[in-house]
Amino acid sequence: MSESVQAISARAFDRAKPILFLIGLYPLLRWVFLAYQNDLTANPVEFLTRSSGTWTLVCLLVTLSISPLRQWLKQPALLRWRRMCGLFTFFYAFLHALTWAGWDQSFALIPMLNDVWKRPFILVGAAAFLTMSVLAVTSTHGWMRRLGRRWQQLHSTIYLIGILAILHYWWHKQGKSDFDTVLIYAAVLFVLLAWRVPRAIKRLKA
Repeated sequence: MSESVQAISARAFDRAKPILFLIGLYPLLRWVFLAYQNDLTANPVEFLTRSSGTWTLVCLLVTLSISPLRQWLKQPALLRWRRMCGLFTFFYAFLHALTWAGWDQSFALIPMLNDVWKRPFILVGAAAFLTMSVLAVTSTHGWMRRLGRRWQQLHSTIYLIGILAILHYWWHKQGKSDFDTVLIYAAVLFVLLAWRVPRAIKRLKA
């Protein structure tokens, strides 16, 4: 890799953030366009629920890939994109949960609780979303200062969120025995987590 590529400054990554932001908005803009065209399929609720769930998982994997890419490309400034990617993950997870709670359950608390209790994949998804909400709230520099070392420990739960998200998706597909797509996402998550294992062991031994 050439020195010019390695020497990309943090300022350059900051300048590219508006482009990253627009890319992150693509799914939402696509839904708006499809709604305007009256083309959200015959079942808009199901379409938006599935699409928002898919984009949540995609954003989560992108967020987890930043650290390996930083090392592989030798670009420490890539970390400056991680917070935005993480917040987009939460944004689409929020829309995913909102679609279920609003359109599917009409914000009726008792039916929502019954649905969570009776269907394990929703329980797992709810656990992932609540954990992700904590990470989103504490993602600011102010919370980093308040929590100190505990901030890193707290935000390490993103790995648990990834596992819960795959489990949520797997159980959802179980009734249809359609695991092809789930296995692809699971394989990507496995690679991203496996990359971190030696580093975690090294830190424990230090």
